[in-house]
Amino acid sequence: MRTRTGFITLLIVTAWATSLRAACQDYAIGADVSFLAQAEQQGIAFKDSGAAKPGLEILREHGYNWIRLRLFHSPTDLPNDLNYTITLAKKAKSLGFRFLLDYHYSDTWADPGHQPLPKAWQGKTHRQLVDAVFQYTRDTIAAFRDADVLPDMVQIGNEITNGMMWADGKLPENWDNFAQLVYAGINGVDAGRGNGRRPKIMIHIDRGADLKGTKAFLDKLNSYETPYDVIGQSYYPWWHGSLNDLRSNLEFMAREYQKDVIVVETAYNWQPGNYVGKPAAFPESPEGQRQFLDEVNRVVMETPGGRGKGVFWWEPAVTGPLTARGFFDDQHNSLPVLTVFDRFSRK
Repeated sequence: MRTRTGFITLLIVTAWATSLRAACQDYAIGADVSFLAQAEQQGIAFKDSGAAKPGLEILREHGYNWIRLRLFHSPTDLPNDLNYTITLAKKAKSLGFRFLLDYHYSDTWADPGHQPLPKAWQGKTHRQLVDAVFQYTRDTIAAFRDADVLPDMVQIGNEITNGMMWADGKLPENWDNFAQLVYAGINGVDAGRGNGRRPKIMIHIDRGADLKGTKAFLDKLNSYETPYDVIGQSYYPWWHGSLNDLRSNLEFMAREYQKDVIVVETAYNWQPGNYVGKPAAFPESPEGQRQFLDEVNRVVMETPGGRGKGVFWWEPAVTGPLTARGFFDDQHNSLPVLTVFDRFSRK
């Protein structure tokens, strides 16, 4: 009897451990590295513990398992076109990363304050824009598939709280148009993947700590029966609110919509910038930056029902004026924030 009881206990413990490992593998420890290849091509050598290494290898060694890459239609001042993005995705996939593709449906930055049409699509009617979104998404997804880097997840637009592809898809005045554009993107993903595994579809908004704004957007989107899998939220505390507000919103989304949620953009400065002359929850210092990410991750992991599925940093390898939001100092040495996930990933 003791032997049988011990055997049953062993099976239960083994099953629990296997389930825990699977849950950890399912959790996205992610980073938007869209500028990384450009920085390294310009001769920047990122260093960890004094040793220069490729940036993707540094991230992998600290537990990162997902990358996010943005895609612009026909960029002129930024590197993120199709060929650049496929090349960087190949490097990441070869190291075992999963891949989230972020469509901006623009030639440049698309965000809540700017959603400009690609130059190639200007002057098109709404019907023509729907067709253009479908064809462009289909063809670019097919290009990723043919390069053997089919994304694991795809964002249909970037921070689309106020719509996308203005003025045709601007919100709140053009909800019908906007919903059709989103559908066109989703249908394009399905058409482009061929017989490949279907990427999960993310809807990305910028209301991480705004429950009321999140509810208003998602309730309206869901009234169109939009088929998506994951809610992506941006969370920058100086714009969006407190950690308690983030926690409340994550709990609400998990309960109300029964969908997985990812904080797909977050960042914090390692030197003063956003909280000069006003109080902050964490010091804008290397240690304060580490504490911030640790706390955001804890809040996400505590989302009810295991619906909190990950955190993505924007961007660890950024250079220039936004260097203070990255993972490396002015001499490109790694900062304490890089170690947040070591305890989850190292034996």
